[in-house]
Amino acid sequence: MKRLQTQNQLQDFLDAELGWRIKEISALKNSVKSSTYISEKTLVRASIALLYAHWEGFVKSAATAYVTYVNNQGLNYSELQTCFVVLGFKKVLHDVQQSKQSQLNMTLVDFLRDGLTTKSKLKIETAIKTESNLSASVFENILQAVGFATAPYEAKSNLIDESLLKRRNTIAHGEYVDVSKEDWAKLADEVLLILRQFKTDIENAMALSAFKRVVAV
Repeated sequence: MKRLQTQNQLQDFLDAELGWRIKEISALKNSVKSSTYISEKTLVRASIALLYAHWEGFVKSAATAYVTYVNNQGLNYSELQTCFVVLGFKKVLHDVQQSKQSQLNMTLVDFLRDGLTTKSKLKIETAIKTESNLSASVFENILQAVGFATAPYEAKSNLIDESLLKRRNTIAHGEYVDVSKEDWAKLADEVLLILRQFKTDIENAMALSAFKRVVAV
């Protein structure tokens, strides 16, 4: 992922990352559709858990790829949107917390004083946190962390929390969930729509260089 420096590289990564997930979800939909009544409920329950895995997996992977791309542009913090300056500050703060050396403490002060004029260094590994429980509120935090609008996704909050996450957690805890294959198919379609929208947001941000700070003239 460190090689994500050009728009083409990021585009290829996003296409491949979502592509294999779409194929697998489509295969699951076909399997559920053609399943017998006896195996249908078991297959649907397993498919919900896997659908959630694709939901969390793509959001984390795609968002991390975007942050990596931004980091690889070689821009100063002063040239970036505030959300990315925050990620840079978190990196410096993390380094300070890991050491008691006075030099690192001075590094934190230097960042506060002069950091905006230095080349950005974002902490990629921890920039995007799904908390292994990608609820609507956690997703909103991720959107804000990369400077994306949250409004287009607000109508999907209940679907994410109730139809997907709550069912997945119930299944993961060994409890029974009764979901028809028709409801499963609708849920899969909705999740794919959200993932495609998120991918589009990243593509638009990349094309428009939306990660750059807009300086008033």
